[in-house]
Amino acid sequence: MNSTEKYMYKQVIVVRRDLNMSKGKLAAQVAHASVSSFYKTYIEKKEWALEWLRNKQPKIICKVDGLKDIHKLGESADHLGIPNVVIEDAGLTQLAPGTVTCIGIGPAPVEFIDKITGKLPLL
Repeated sequence: MNSTEKYMYKQVIVVRRDLNMSKGKLAAQVAHASVSSFYKTYIEKKEWALEWLRNKQPKIICKVDGLKDIHKLGESADHLGIPNVVIEDAGLTQLAPGTVTCIGIGPAPVEFIDKITGKLPLL
């Protein structure tokens, strides 16, 4: 794919910026969200998951202010039928058990996912 081609499917992971996670913790949480959301998409919308795999697995990482924003994104994704997973930390290192750290949305067709994440700032 060259720079003039556009992706048809993508996945967006949105993290809370109010938690001040270390870089390593943040990377682990984003990885959890990506894998978990991909798996849920594979179960619920297999063709979306397979197209995303064929489409070089584009992932966008964005940020929001806090927990309410994560929940709003999940509700919006549910409303549009986009598989998503809210990630809660196990509490073994930096955060209390059950702390919501991020949400994985999709993979899904770009035109659907952009309706809810298109205006979010990049991490």
